[in-house]
Amino acid sequence: MLKVKNLSKKYEKVLAVNKVSFEINSGEIGVLIGPNGAGKSTTIKSIAGLLRFEGEISIDGKPNKSIDAKKIFGYVPETAALYESLSVWEHLEFIARAYGLKDWEETAEVLLTRFDMEDKKEKIGKELSKGMQQKVSICCALLINPRMVMFDEPMIGLDPKAIKELKEMFVELKNAGCAVLISTHILDSIAEIWDKALIMNKGEIVYNNTRDAMLASGESLEHIFFSLTDEEEAETA
Repeated sequence: MLKVKNLSKKYEKVLAVNKVSFEINSGEIGVLIGPNGAGKSTTIKSIAGLLRFEGEISIDGKPNKSIDAKKIFGYVPETAALYESLSVWEHLEFIARAYGLKDWEETAEVLLTRFDMEDKKEKIGKELSKGMQQKVSICCALLINPRMVMFDEPMIGLDPKAIKELKEMFVELKNAGCAVLISTHILDSIAEIWDKALIMNKGEIVYNNTRDAMLASGESLEHIFFSLTDEEEAETA
């Protein structure tokens, strides 16, 4: 579903991402993890079509910046970007109109209820806390019933109940055949839900493996993560 091939991105003379390649299949939850400055955000923004880049990125076989790809792609950025003067419900209506959705109201109601936002429909963007803004952003991304959805640090700002609900949604999306990519630096937040782990360090994918293969090796994701991202520090210690 999502294919990234030889993705590279430079900021002036700084090579932020260097020939990164990976795939996330339908019905698979992939996690992109790495220390600060590893290149995760640049990779995520490139997939979302927010940056110019070298290489190829496709969603369901279509270029990621094409209309056909965007129709089936949901994205939750690290920082919610709501319109200050639109209400919660108007944000959902805006998405529904932009995507040409029909009979979307019931789905919107269900999403808001799951995140305890059903009584906040008339509140405008600037009146919402960061956590509430994040919930609205998630609802907007899922309203379109995406076939591929990407989350950038989705747990930040959410209360424990919302985090639990979101994790359940990840599994529901997977079971419905959606490809899911989650970028995070908090390993504990995704410990029990991922199918494929991608570890980034210094602009490159240094680990790409499935949960089954990792378990068969007898290693833990935490051990692999620190061994690959703290290698130099371990050698000099």
